[in-house]
Amino acid sequence: MRPFDANGAFHPAVAGDGLRRLAVRGAGVTVFSGGVALCVQIVATVVLARLLAPSDFGVVAMVTTFSLLLVNFGLNGFTEAVIQREEIDRFLVSNLFWINLGAGVLLTIGFAAAGSLLARFYGDLRVARVAAGMSITIFLTTLSVQHLALLKRAMRFSLVSSNDIVASVVAVVVSIFLGWAGWGYWALVAGAVAKAFSQFVGAWFLCRWVPSLPRRASGTMSMVRFALSTYGRFTANYCTWNLDNLLIGWRLGPVSLGFYKKAYDLFSLSVSQTTAPLTSVAVSALSRIRSDSTQYKRYFLGAIGVTAFVGMGLGADLLLIGKDLIRLLLGPKWGEAGRIFVFFCPGIGIMLLYYTHGWLHLSLGRADRWLRWGFVEFTVTALLFFLALPWGAVGIATAWTLSFWILTLPSLWYAGRPIQLGIAPLIAAVWKYILASLLAGGASAAIIPRLPSFADASGSVLALVHLVTISILFVTLYLGAVILLHRGCAPLYQVARLLQEMMTRRRFSRLSPTLVTAPLNSVGAAVTAGTGTN
Repeated sequence: MRPFDANGAFHPAVAGDGLRRLAVRGAGVTVFSGGVALCVQIVATVVLARLLAPSDFGVVAMVTTFSLLLVNFGLNGFTEAVIQREEIDRFLVSNLFWINLGAGVLLTIGFAAAGSLLARFYGDLRVARVAAGMSITIFLTTLSVQHLALLKRAMRFSLVSSNDIVASVVAVVVSIFLGWAGWGYWALVAGAVAKAFSQFVGAWFLCRWVPSLPRRASGTMSMVRFALSTYGRFTANYCTWNLDNLLIGWRLGPVSLGFYKKAYDLFSLSVSQTTAPLTSVAVSALSRIRSDSTQYKRYFLGAIGVTAFVGMGLGADLLLIGKDLIRLLLGPKWGEAGRIFVFFCPGIGIMLLYYTHGWLHLSLGRADRWLRWGFVEFTVTALLFFLALPWGAVGIATAWTLSFWILTLPSLWYAGRPIQLGIAPLIAAVWKYILASLLAGGASAAIIPRLPSFADASGSVLALVHLVTISILFVTLYLGAVILLHRGCAPLYQVARLLQEMMTRRRFSRLSPTLVTAPLNSVGAAVTAGTGTN
């Protein structure tokens, strides 16, 4: 893709219904690629859990608790600045590239030098060596930020997703090979570096743009301010999401952190493979209709209805099978991770809903309000963490679940205030799915003891059959409860139509082969178009 024309302007493209279909198609590609990435990660987890010790994962998690914050300096901030701006040209993007690169170099050097301080904090000399290795990922990531942002602005999500999948596969292959060769925790470090390098090479290959030298360009500082506000929100959110690792690593050590991290990773996969990848699609599409508040609210409420339908069912199902699933995938030595995961499960569905509030803030151009909410989120979650710490990893997992149930409704109400999105429509869009998951989960829990149990059998196939049987039972009861509460199959037809549209293979002959975007204020399209409300 060549994003700019001969004059340096971002290419115009198709509008109207063609762009609407493209947005929905982009959502489908993103969800599909998320599923592929999930499979890749499961394979990596299953294999590496048998090659490496829990302490290997723990020592790397001690470092990534800090390094990932710096890796995301440009990835969260400059990306959104490029996506949501109404007009942009190559001079603006070039300025952002050099600003981001300069900051990345400083952060890389600073983090490598700070490794000895982290080692002293944790009392583990390995931490300093891991920090030096992980610092390379900071620099490599800054090289691809603007190219990936241009692809997302152009809604070329198939290219972005393909690049992510290839990078993930490269990382897994490198980690597994080195883990098999006996490299220990260095296998995980090398995999992280390989992934960042692969994403950089792929981004430059897919987006054929070379930044020009910096020059004065109107709008540079406003975009930087927007990016910093967005990154400030990310930082507050990141501190919230990593305070648990810090507390457990400091209080309980690398072995306990290794068990907790595996449970947490499975918990967070639901966001990292669904809501998080769809953010770029949702923001890019919803930004185009923010001037029409009625249509905007209808699309957003439809989106969170579908999110609740999937998320509440997923969370309840994993609550029933999660402990045995982790033991089956990772092996008997990870049984403690399965016990911890059970306390995460009631928070999965509500967590997916919670993170859609970012779609509102970003698409409305209110990164400042998103940043302020981040401080509220950190305060509430940190308080729950400190209260739950005496109960160890299980207490922290429970604190996570409680935090999402406490914060979700206020966060969506606050994010929707600029368009007068009230609490009543939000509750109406999701409450039936919450109730359906409770009814189906309770009924399944009562029936499961009467089923033939193969969970304790030595054969993996029999244990898998038992888990699949439980899931089929729950899904059947859940869909029945949804139909009963909605007095018909409308929600199922709605989701089926959306999935069909997302997966339909069409060639848009009217689309430009180089770019597919449009002025942000001209198109009534959204990723959730056609979903309606409940």
